[in-house]
Amino acid sequence: MTRIAILGSLILISVACEVPGPDLEPVFVDGRAVAPSGDTLLAITAPGMPGVLLYDRRDGTKQWMGVDELSSPAHVQWSEGHWYVSDVNDGLALVTVFTPDGRLADRLDLASHAAVAHQFAVLPGGQIIVETADDRLVAIRGDSVVTFALIDESPRTGMLVAARGGVLHVVPNRTLTLYNGLGKIRWRKEWPWVESLFLTDLAVDSRGRPMILAGLEGRDGFVVYGLDAITGEVIIWMEGPTATFSIRKYGDIQPDTPSNWTAGS
Repeated sequence: MTRIAILGSLILISVACEVPGPDLEPVFVDGRAVAPSGDTLLAITAPGMPGVLLYDRRDGTKQWMGVDELSSPAHVQWSEGHWYVSDVNDGLALVTVFTPDGRLADRLDLASHAAVAHQFAVLPGGQIIVETADDRLVAIRGDSVVTFALIDESPRTGMLVAARGGVLHVVPNRTLTLYNGLGKIRWRKEWPWVESLFLTDLAVDSRGRPMILAGLEGRDGFVVYGLDAITGEVIIWMEGPTATFSIRKYGDIQPDTPSNWTAGS
């Protein structure tokens, strides 16, 4: 049985027969990172889905956020009481900000700074970090744009995710670097995998562990690597047939299917 209620700008969907349970936490759904808010709410986007799906792990209820405000949402981050959602509208890279109850709070134009749409990280205090086309990470707050860190020149742009109060920046076939909130390097690792491994997305689970989703050229399936947030070492990994993975109660990763999290939505 499915029950639908409208609460302000959020649409609440209760699906009585499709609750995976609180012991599972999706970390990637259909190749997209899932963003946690504490250990209860999860923000999910997937290709073809309108808005952002907020999933409550306690009871399986789902809320749509930003259906009327977003055109092509992808990455989400919870920071200091707000949801930050990457979007592209008429070719412009944006980050749209929502209150906890789903109301539009702000819309930030990153097109003149970000080298890649959907790649951003929010620091404590509200600065937004993006990679530019001139080999820098910059911190944006309002009209202020300052250099956060200089990065090595590379023919490929990197991916970003907020981690441990700073930023994890991964450049395929080059480096994995965790910066603190001041742009200083906490650790840096050389790319530890073969060149044919391609980066798909980055996530941080509710335990604070960075996760890397990747595929191998010429092969079906995907793999997730979990990193130690202190050292950057690979501490866990799992292969699966699709780009959907969840974390079980004791922290191990398992392959999953998107419908476990998006069915009924």
